[in-house]
Amino acid sequence: MFHTILFIALFLLSISIFICLYRLVKGPTRPDRVLALDAIGFNIIGVVTVLSILLHTLAFLEVILLIGILAFLGTIALSKFIEKGTVIDYERSD
Repeated sequence: MFHTILFIALFLLSISIFICLYRLVKGPTRPDRVLALDAIGFNIIGVVTVLSILLHTLAFLEVILLIGILAFLGTIALSKFIEKGTVIDYERSD
């Protein structure tokens, strides 16, 4: 019974990733695309978590943390790019 629930959760997370991929490609604005990319990151974290539970291992916990950090940094960088047009600000002191 517990494995069935986990497989259903894995299936629903996969469907959610495909819906977010559609929004990533088709999104009318850049903020919609950034939000879809962020949601894909969260869904991938969910998929890896469910797989970790199904396989009875703690080996994927570092992977979950790494995906979370990369998703956060990617969202921050893309948001800054949308707002200012650049990711790294250079101030010249001539």
